[in-house]
Amino acid sequence: MYSLRGTWMRGGTSKCWLFSSVDVEPLIEQAGSLDEILVSAFGSGDPRQLDGVGGGSSTTSKAAIVSRSSEDGIDVDYLFAQVAIGDRKVEWGSNCGNCATAIGLYALQQGLVAIDPVTTIVRLRNRNTGAVLLTEIDTPGGVVPSEGSAQVAGTSALGVPVGLTFIDLGADRTRLLPTGSVEDTVELHGSQYRGTMVVAGAPAALFDASDLGMTGAGSNTELMERVPLLVELRRATALLMGLSRPEDAITHAVPKVGIIAPPVDYRLEDGTLVTAGEYDVCVRMLSMMAPHPSIGLTSAVAVAAAATVRGGVVDRVVDGAATSTLRLGTPAGVLAVDVDIDADGNLTSVTLHRAARRIATAELFVSAAATALSIG
Repeated sequence: MYSLRGTWMRGGTSKCWLFSSVDVEPLIEQAGSLDEILVSAFGSGDPRQLDGVGGGSSTTSKAAIVSRSSEDGIDVDYLFAQVAIGDRKVEWGSNCGNCATAIGLYALQQGLVAIDPVTTIVRLRNRNTGAVLLTEIDTPGGVVPSEGSAQVAGTSALGVPVGLTFIDLGADRTRLLPTGSVEDTVELHGSQYRGTMVVAGAPAALFDASDLGMTGAGSNTELMERVPLLVELRRATALLMGLSRPEDAITHAVPKVGIIAPPVDYRLEDGTLVTAGEYDVCVRMLSMMAPHPSIGLTSAVAVAAAATVRGGVVDRVVDGAATSTLRLGTPAGVLAVDVDIDADGNLTSVTLHRAARRIATAELFVSAAATALSIG
């Protein structure tokens, strides 16, 4: 057994354990690997993550290793980990905007950056993908906030307001469209599924909901019935996008996969009515092996980027609506994303308004490796 210091943060609608690289690196040799540290700390291999700090869901089984950056123009580097729940493995191929929101506040609270007397901007680099993000937090008088009154769709919890901006997204059309097409058709079991595949925020494959026999505005219970098909589509598009090879092990973090549909009236789980006029495009996403309770921020960025691809699945729905703000209808409500589009119609940045809060600082006592547990 060994101990590991960590900070538990909520960013938006996710919870994330943040660890300083200074604390983690000396433990890697003892544990055998960074993956082993995380799966043991989280209690993975048990669907309940009973013997660790994991929350038993994809939005609460996340971690990041954070360090002050030595790169010019970058303040903080972080390595994001999507820690599996029932399996003892970690997926390193993606990013998490909600966790980045938390890291921006963490960087201030841990003294990783100088505090501005008005507003502090932190330049973050996601080491998994190379993406650069900016967080903006009000620090009047040079004081770092510990609490705030900001709220986001999907939770009633309050937190410190954080502006999160993804930059340098779509100027390179070759990078944005990895298959070279504005729309691809995937054939499975004799049926065809039309999708637009983009790399912005995270690699994502966005399919026309009607091809799956869905309105796109149904409940996550309805979407759960399509999870096996969506998992197959994710595997097929990973190959098309060059993210994996046929002989590679199947991964569940990327590409992000979801369905797109025109706005219709729908209700949230609490019965609140969301009318078609309140949003521009209906989105339902998969998170690992289950429907996402809201939408991941990297997925939101991907949808915004896909909206600029003329003739693609998202563009057919929004029809040029993404001029300054794009409103996404999600299972948790409407998420508004501010978009910056250049004169050529390319998306250059996306800003989301989020909230973050430090929940705890703790010393974790990490046990030796355990075997995976199957719950009957």
